[in-house]
Amino acid sequence: MALLQMNFYSDSLGQETCVNIILPDGKAEFKTLWLLHGLAGNHNSWIENSSVARYAADYGLCVVMPSGDRSWYTDTAYGKKYFTYITEELPKRMALAIKGYSKKREDNLVVGLSMGGYGALKMALTCPEKYCFCGSLSGSLDITRKGRAYNLDEWRAIFGFDIKSADELEGTKHDLFRLASECKNFPDIYLWCGTEDGLIEINKKFSALLTELGVTHKAEYSEGDHKWKWWDKHLPGTLKYWQECTAKLVDTRHS
Repeated sequence: MALLQMNFYSDSLGQETCVNIILPDGKAEFKTLWLLHGLAGNHNSWIENSSVARYAADYGLCVVMPSGDRSWYTDTAYGKKYFTYITEELPKRMALAIKGYSKKREDNLVVGLSMGGYGALKMALTCPEKYCFCGSLSGSLDITRKGRAYNLDEWRAIFGFDIKSADELEGTKHDLFRLASECKNFPDIYLWCGTEDGLIEINKKFSALLTELGVTHKAEYSEGDHKWKWWDKHLPGTLKYWQECTAKLVDTRHS
């Protein structure tokens, strides 16, 4: 296993940025996990707060950990295009810089925590041709913020200067519920949220929508609040479910 750090100027962001990459040993071609941090994090968050390197080694994965700042992984109204950066620009840089990287849908999965859970689902539902699997841990899945405090100025800078309330984001291209309702080629989806986490009800609501749409997915709820202890604990379970889904797909193709 090798840990690399790439620093470069991003055209999508209009600034220097940094990404951490874990490379597996002895693989000519590998599968890539795009791993997204939460609102207060950066490209170092998973490295510093979890055993992701060990999990990557267990599954033979390349792991890409970009910095999404506080963008909600969105092409922001203030001009920095984080969604474009992670879904388009960074894969192109990976293809140029990392031997063995594959752009194939079946070779790419995206997982995130909290804001990153939202980002992972937004990426997978908006670009289902790019990702075979999506995982959300304690995902902050409702950007309309019903019943929750939010900073309107920050929301307007990210999602649109013309909005007067977060409620106006319902039904837009930023709304995961709309994206799920319109998606035609779902990836495999895994959701986990702790029973002591304030986000559990919105996770249950999103799972219920997937069930209503007839989307096969796995949603689990167990002890835990909104802390790294639980995200580190449940990342292996997320990857295990991805592996199970991959094995079923292979079995189907060979039957």
